[in-house]
Amino acid sequence: MALERLNKILAHAGLGSRRKCDELIAQGRITVDGVVVTELGHKADPSQADVRCDGERVQAEPVAYYLLNKPRGVVCTSDPREGRPRAVDPLRGDHRRLYTIGRLDADSRGLILLTNDGELTQRLTHPRHQVSKVYRVWARGAMSPETVERVRRGVFLSEGRAALGRVRVCQRRREATELEIELRQGINRQIRRVLAKVGHPVSDLRRVAIGPISDPGLREGAWRRLRPDEVRRLQAAAQPAKARSRKE
Repeated sequence: MALERLNKILAHAGLGSRRKCDELIAQGRITVDGVVVTELGHKADPSQADVRCDGERVQAEPVAYYLLNKPRGVVCTSDPREGRPRAVDPLRGDHRRLYTIGRLDADSRGLILLTNDGELTQRLTHPRHQVSKVYRVWARGAMSPETVERVRRGVFLSEGRAALGRVRVCQRRREATELEIELRQGINRQIRRVLAKVGHPVSDLRRVAIGPISDPGLREGAWRRLRPDEVRRLQAAAQPAKARSRKE
């Protein structure tokens, strides 16, 4: 009998990240063999136990991994009550409970991952795993080298110091500057807020890579399945930084 933590069983069934599944358990919405379970560390045999959420039998779904090139105006939510176009809408034919890994705000565009793999989602979004994301950004005005260095070092936002890490100037014009920015932090709307803070608001923001995944040929609005080798590379990138350094 192979016992697994209940939140892992729920995540593999597509109910969300392990953190989200812990919330479902704490709310008393999960039963195991007819008994309500609220203990977060509870374990069960997924091949034998009758696990239910709100009375509905929980069964492991086959995992799915998609890459979408999100246009502007599309929001990263799975809430069916959302009135705007959603990132999950192009995949309506897949009836699994898909959700986005991380977010891009409605004004931004570029690559977004969609999956029902709750465990990978948690690992990719947890800050201690330091999975990088790369963006191409147009900021208004000609940014001086001193300003570029300032955003590398970081500016103070309400959450504390926010640095943009690796910043490369691709083009500098009188009216705008194109930057390539690599982020490992996860503060909400971080790039937009930092650049606005130094007087160069963003006019266009496009995510071009998530960890080892990029696809310059994927047209805006299009999606595709991830290849098995891409999934393996994502899983490797989502290991804690110390584990990766030992392998390297």
